[in-house]
Amino acid sequence: MLLKAPAENIPIQEIPLQKNIKLFIKREDLIHPQISGNKYWKLFYNINTYLENNPENPYIITFGGAFSNHIAAVSAAGNLSGVQTLGIIRGEELQDKWRDNPTLLFAKRNGMNLKFVTREEYRYKEKLTEFLQNEFPHALIIPEGGTNEQAVAGIKMMLNNQTKDFDYLCTAVGTGGTVAGIAKFCEENQKVIGFKVVDDTSLENKIAELTSRQNFNLIDSCFGGYGKIKDENIRFINDFKEKYGIPLEPVYTGKMMQKVFELIDEDFFPENSRILCFHTGGLQGIEGANQLLEKQNRNLII
Repeated sequence: MLLKAPAENIPIQEIPLQKNIKLFIKREDLIHPQISGNKYWKLFYNINTYLENNPENPYIITFGGAFSNHIAAVSAAGNLSGVQTLGIIRGEELQDKWRDNPTLLFAKRNGMNLKFVTREEYRYKEKLTEFLQNEFPHALIIPEGGTNEQAVAGIKMMLNNQTKDFDYLCTAVGTGGTVAGIAKFCEENQKVIGFKVVDDTSLENKIAELTSRQNFNLIDSCFGGYGKIKDENIRFINDFKEKYGIPLEPVYTGKMMQKVFELIDEDFFPENSRILCFHTGGLQGIEGANQLLEKQNRNLII
């Protein structure tokens, strides 16, 4: 069974501001209850193209960490498509603890097989990929985060007539595929801002390999590092949900929106700017984040 393209009318909600700037958020998180946001589009062509070629014994293999949105999405997509999946999980110590991890438990319930590898082994994913392709010659192997050329092509579907009238298009950046797709397919006059949630100096080069356009710039929104959650992040996310009724997760969209508000306060955007931020989903990660926060006796994400 192939993944279907959702309806084009994904809601765009305005975030009212006191300044003479218009801010909106496109709710890609509402695309699918289990494969949300940019993950749906990154997998769309990868999986459909693979299945359209009628592979013998179809099998999808990918990589991710303990709370990976990508692992969760691939497991759900495999379940939906009737294809067996394998997740290569960073951290051998999780071998006997996966039942306590909401993301990995979700993946297992979707039928995903999990193989836990050491962090050292995981670091050399090219070697791992080569080994896996030899062992499973008919398998589709999707890179960590899902970023490749087919993923970039899928991101094009986040853009439509609704998105053409904005001056700035904003997205969180992990592996670079989403910002590359937006930059590649947006209107000529639009400026694209990628909010880095990981301290990776190679991101610009990775994005340049996926699009020749130079209409984007990257802004640091790590707030201490990838996956690090500060009390200020929690306060922002909870206040945002209370004010606007929109849930945010603490790794990607939550940090992006916090940084966007900071930039607005600093007059980074010219007056009368129209800004569109993409909600890239990942809300499944809130449960795992709250597990860690509870152990640290800190406030939880609502």
